[in-house]
Amino acid sequence: MNILQVIPYFTFARGGDVAVCYNLARQLTKKGHNVTILTTNFEYNPEDTDAIKNLKMVPVDYKFNFALFIYTPLMKKWLDENITNFDIIHLHEFRSYQNNIVMKYACKYNIPYIIEPHTSTPTHVGSTYFKKIYDLIYGKRLMRNASGVIAVSEYEAKYDRLMRSDNIDVIYNGMDFDEFKNLDNINYDKIDQPYILYLGRLDKLKGINHIIEAFSKLPPEFSNYKLIIAGKINDYKKTLDEIIQKHNLKDRVIFTGFIKQSEKIALFKDASLFVNPVKYMGGVSLTVFESILAGTPVIVTRQSGEVIEKIDAGLIVKYADVDELKDTMIKSLTDEKLTQKQLENGQNYIYNNLSWSDVTDKIIEVYKKHVNKGDI
Repeated sequence: MNILQVIPYFTFARGGDVAVCYNLARQLTKKGHNVTILTTNFEYNPEDTDAIKNLKMVPVDYKFNFALFIYTPLMKKWLDENITNFDIIHLHEFRSYQNNIVMKYACKYNIPYIIEPHTSTPTHVGSTYFKKIYDLIYGKRLMRNASGVIAVSEYEAKYDRLMRSDNIDVIYNGMDFDEFKNLDNINYDKIDQPYILYLGRLDKLKGINHIIEAFSKLPPEFSNYKLIIAGKINDYKKTLDEIIQKHNLKDRVIFTGFIKQSEKIALFKDASLFVNPVKYMGGVSLTVFESILAGTPVIVTRQSGEVIEKIDAGLIVKYADVDELKDTMIKSLTDEKLTQKQLENGQNYIYNNLSWSDVTDKIIEVYKKHVNKGDI
């Protein structure tokens, strides 16, 4: 198949949707398909994709960026010249200028397209006013015209169905197991004390403030622990700094900034506990799976723990319940028998179900269903 993937930005600092696009492209090319990624040059680094053979990157110049709504009118020229070369289009993210434009071309030339919103369909989180306006003008039409939708969890699929009632396939994101093969040989040597870890975007919906509050309430026997907050620094750090100052935690809370992939696994592996207490994550978080594969216990909210709760692979807390989070931290840090059993449950499930090769095969079957050309 000739496959066009579309994503509004391609920089690993922007999170999991880019990693999914990258890993899917890598597996598709390995399986003999021709893949083009149409994106923008917003924060783009060509070295991020140089290692993938038979992949064509098309980073289009952008005019301006408004809250990651990246205006790229020059994309139309490329689509005019190339759109008919593709059997199917895979749109990543939901509310983007790129999706609006590509949808029109796909409909004009009768090329099926798949949307993978990456948990972005709900309107009750983030910029709710902008989302509702977008959905009124573009979003519902984008969903209705799509041949199909890929949801990364059952939790997300419920929201997708509110905009589209059929043709939704739930496919959990895959994992790159190679990074976890030599854990004995890697260490995060920048911190020499035990630590609790959060890794992800600095955002008010991620519950980082609740981690800090719960950390401040840990009893004296955990006074030697640090709290590591790993992720690209932004303006929200000012709010977190106020909480840290309020609880006199300046010497115990460390912000690493953006963590390179080469350091991330070591950071997970050496942590005593990974906490992901988000308000909404669509049911599944890759960072939670990465922590489990690195051998570190996890605490999640139900919003990011759909699989974790189902297979008993970690501890579940209610979002924003600081006292419950504090008590659960203590339980995880002290009950080694429980956490080892949960890690075993999680690792068995991940290795048996979430290889990127297996996940890509499922996505290829979705493509074939909508391309409707039999064996391609």
